Amino acid sequence: MTRVGVVGHVEWVEFATVAHVPLAGEIVHARETFCEPAGGGAVAVVQLRRLAGAATFLTAIGSDDTGRRTAERLRETYDVTLHAAPRDEPHRRTFTHLDDAGERTITVLGERVVPVIADPLPWDALGDLDAIYLTGGDAGAVRAARAARVLVATPRALGALADAGVALDVLVGSATDPGEVYEPGMIEPAPRVVVRTRSEQGGEWSATGDSPPPWLPAGRRSGTWAATPLPGEPVDSYGCGDSFAAGLTYGLGDGMTLDEAIELGARCGAACLTGRGPYAGQLER
Repeated sequence: MTRVGVVGHVEWVEFATVAHVPLAGEIVHARETFCEPAGGGAVAVVQLRRLAGAATFLTAIGSDDTGRRTAERLRETYDVTLHAAPRDEPHRRTFTHLDDAGERTITVLGERVVPVIADPLPWDALGDLDAIYLTGGDAGAVRAARAARVLVATPRALGALADAGVALDVLVGSATDPGEVYEPGMIEPAPRVVVRTRSEQGGEWSATGDSPPPWLPAGRRSGTWAATPLPGEPVDSYGCGDSFAAGLTYGLGDGMTLDEAIELGARCGAACLTGRGPYAGQLER
């Protein structure tokens, strides 16, 4: 079995389905509301668990009732192997509109809570994993995650990645999201491969460095891919990017080539788009 995990964050998200996001001063009525533990780390670890059969999650969780519900749901509903450092503060929440255009619009309440190397978590066990996706942490957490055979990360953890000074296998993010901008020189050493998604336009990848990894297509330093056909009608885009990243991470950990891992990631992102919220449509393997 391919052994996979996530180091990063989780948020308690209240979702509301609406016809459109309210304009200034407008009142809109939600057709449906529901709550989930979500955010990039949680979405990715649930997708990884569905692909691999098991997945480990190292995170931090607040001490309030929201934090308790977050941990309970990840363990009992989504069967995640959860290791959560306690924080003596309220857990971060977000409010998310899901509109009829399929877009998600997010309001954040509270500071991001991420694990740090000083937390009493099983950091030494990360070296037993085939692949890790990292969405947050401090420099020490990044270095601990680097013990895995494959390390994939999001540009949203750029500060910790730059401070850690370790080589990522893949940096994966959206080419159109201002919060996921990456330019050469922001991280040293440079990631071995940078993958950028463009939703319905597919995406592109580029390699750096002189020692290509074994999963890189022979003789190629860059490439593109087309979007995967949707397996159903589009519903909303929440979680698509992190489901893609999880599929990519699993594929590389499972011994796939980069092209094969990207194809799996694209299938995961497309499947997520056809379900309400982050989990209803996620790909099962």
